[in-house]
Amino acid sequence: MATDSWALAVDEQEAAAESLSNLHLKEEKIKPDANGAVVKPSANAEKTDEEEKEDRAAQSLLNKLIRSNLVDNTNQVEVLQRDPNSPLYSVKSFEELRLKPQLLQGVYAMGFNRPSKIQENALPMMLAEPPQNLIAQSQSGTGKTAAFVLAMLSRVEPADRYPQCLCLSPTYELALQTGNVIEQMGKFYPELKLAYAVRGNKLERGQKISEQIVIGTPGTVLDWCSKLKFIDPKKIKVFVLDEADVMIATQGHQDQSIRIQRMLPRNCQMLLFSATFEDSVWKFAQKVVPDPNVIKLKREEETLDTIKQYYVLCSSRDEKFQALCNLYGAITIAQAMIFCHTRKTASWLAAELSKEGHQVALLSGEMMVEQRAAVIERFREGKEKVLVTTNVCARGIDVEQVSVVINFDLPVDKDGNPDNETYLHRIGRTGRFGKRGLAVNMVDSKHSMNILNRIQEHFNKKIERLDTDDLDEIEKIAN
Repeated sequence: MATDSWALAVDEQEAAAESLSNLHLKEEKIKPDANGAVVKPSANAEKTDEEEKEDRAAQSLLNKLIRSNLVDNTNQVEVLQRDPNSPLYSVKSFEELRLKPQLLQGVYAMGFNRPSKIQENALPMMLAEPPQNLIAQSQSGTGKTAAFVLAMLSRVEPADRYPQCLCLSPTYELALQTGNVIEQMGKFYPELKLAYAVRGNKLERGQKISEQIVIGTPGTVLDWCSKLKFIDPKKIKVFVLDEADVMIATQGHQDQSIRIQRMLPRNCQMLLFSATFEDSVWKFAQKVVPDPNVIKLKREEETLDTIKQYYVLCSSRDEKFQALCNLYGAITIAQAMIFCHTRKTASWLAAELSKEGHQVALLSGEMMVEQRAAVIERFREGKEKVLVTTNVCARGIDVEQVSVVINFDLPVDKDGNPDNETYLHRIGRTGRFGKRGLAVNMVDSKHSMNILNRIQEHFNKKIERLDTDDLDEIEKIAN
């Protein structure tokens, strides 16, 4: 697999601009500080809806950076076939797929010994003749990128020197991540070449692209197909739309993706992947992918059986902090995660805990994604015992040593109602891998007590009151 020199000749400043405009959608003037951290002018402001959307792209990239191997997903896969009379195949080895030898060599060189759950079911569909369309739900770390990359590489005719496979990613960074997988998997296939359709990759007008695979962001790909005519969309055999849930949360990407799809030939194979299947994602997927096979993850049972849950009554933020310190005085903690509602509270709490002599890491939305990944790695290695964070930053983090989760603020949605899914996700950071865990909720008002009562009702699990002045009680529940 080779990449032409111009394909990676991205002007550094424009690449950085693409990077930041995709991760910080408000188009603010953003400059790195002396440590290289990107801080927005309104760092302490409450987050707006637009800022929340930015985190989908950042979180997806973060998951890719912190996952060194495939996660062992316990979800069962549900397969809905376009033609229910067609035999349903799944594979337990890559040899069964009858791949070209150079691709099989690439798969094994990447460390894949056997297909993951999503690959077992998706690959036979993606490689079938005649080609079949697919909508698949797959979380980060389940091997879906390798699956669709393998499908693209299998469909390419190396002798034909024009784009045959087109992959859309929501951001510049995610496009580079997918490109990296293509290059790794195709390294024993030097005839195949890859081009990046990202802002900053400037070509001469009238030039035609000779690379067989193009990966890029929707706006640039649309320009290359329509305005600049670098790509003939009628010759595309495989169209991949990755991270659909992130895509539709980004201004303009949904419309651009649909416009690109409408230029493609009727027999083009359409593959769409999304970590979530909310209604908006599902409607979008059905517009882009006609007559699809569908692979969905069955929801895991909501289980809180291995987690002891308590609440602490307080009258103010300072009293919550004092209760937190009392808790620490009585429990020898392996590691803990503390969740706050806003970045401002998280920053304050991390600073106060540090003053008390605790080893604290702060995971904040102002950090660049690579910096967040470094913080998580330090926490995993036990260099900091406490991780203070907001909901958005902590999604997908699995740290085996976490034994205590503290909700400094209870999770609520934008209307102030209990966010039960986030509560389950937060306290599910402990009690993982079959171990017992402890969750402590800080309650500082009638409103937050009402939120807690509604959470109890939803899960049908009683949450006991805990007196943090009673050190004997704390030691008893912790052991």
